[in-house]
Amino acid sequence: MDNKINEIRRKISALRTEMTLVEAAIREQVNRDLDCSEASYRLMAMRAEVAEMISRWKAAGGGDHLPTVRERLSRSHGDRPAVKTKLDKGKSGPNPLVRA
Repeated sequence: MDNKINEIRRKISALRTEMTLVEAAIREQVNRDLDCSEASYRLMAMRAEVAEMISRWKAAGGGDHLPTVRERLSRSHGDRPAVKTKLDKGKSGPNPLVRA
């Protein structure tokens, strides 16, 4: 049973990787003002397939927490620098770029 669960997880992982490539292709097509309907249909089919695989995984006894896209991205890009907040223009304060 564990082999079946692991095999389904591997397929889900591979499909998610392929989905990121299709999403990148869609972004590229949109940026070039090209028709992306074929890639979009392919992506929607992949999403349906992932949902079906997840239901099979759960039916086979898979109970681990499956990370959401946001969780996966935050884990893989955890070494990014934090976003700095901008100061209001009306506030005056010490300029961090000017040495005293």
